[in-house]
Amino acid sequence: MFDCYDALSFDCYGTLIDWEAGIAAILGPWARRFDPASSDERVLTAYADEEARIVRERPTTLYPDVLADAFRATGAKLGYPVTDAEAERLGSSVPEWPAFPDSHDALVSLADRFELIILSNVDNASFEGSRRRLDVDFDHIITAQDVGTYKPAPRNFDVLTRYAHSRGLRLLHVAQSLFHDHVPAKRAGLPGVWINRRHDRPGWGATPEPGESVAPEWEYPSMAAFAQLASGHRRDRAAPAD
Repeated sequence: MFDCYDALSFDCYGTLIDWEAGIAAILGPWARRFDPASSDERVLTAYADEEARIVRERPTTLYPDVLADAFRATGAKLGYPVTDAEAERLGSSVPEWPAFPDSHDALVSLADRFELIILSNVDNASFEGSRRRLDVDFDHIITAQDVGTYKPAPRNFDVLTRYAHSRGLRLLHVAQSLFHDHVPAKRAGLPGVWINRRHDRPGWGATPEPGESVAPEWEYPSMAAFAQLASGHRRDRAAPAD
């Protein structure tokens, strides 16, 4: 089924790292100080559009500052005050966000067959903290800091596809977010695997609604389920194109 591909590009946050758990660990207790009935889902939904707006309006802002300002904007939306210390706490929290339990083993299994590439909406320092949590060495890493824009901007996928072309790689994009990844990946001509981490929950959580219909070629509820079918015998890595 996946024999025609020799490289996988991954979104990290939401796919490999549980960014909703990381954000909710800070925003949930904060919101419940003002409304004890406030759920993590309510806060994540309020947060989602604020982060997307900030990265769209200020694409060169480093991710820790995006997180801090999105927290402040979420507070303004909900009518709850946010201190600078609270905002900075979220901004510095990315290395503490947990990996999904199946991410490490799935990536190790897939690495025997595919080149592994990261296309992530963070800064380099924050991603390095997450890479240590995943305990996997990737063949190539592209961050928003490297590109100067955040997904779903087409430039991020242009950089990804140019890299794949330069290496002669047949690329498959693997991600949880329809909004950040699958809609722009489809526009860039990339086939996709939807790791639908929220398959058993309604709504979109910390991810905005996709805004348009998109149908990835494959859908799995977890990285483990995808890796079980996609991993296989080790294949030779593609040589760089002349």
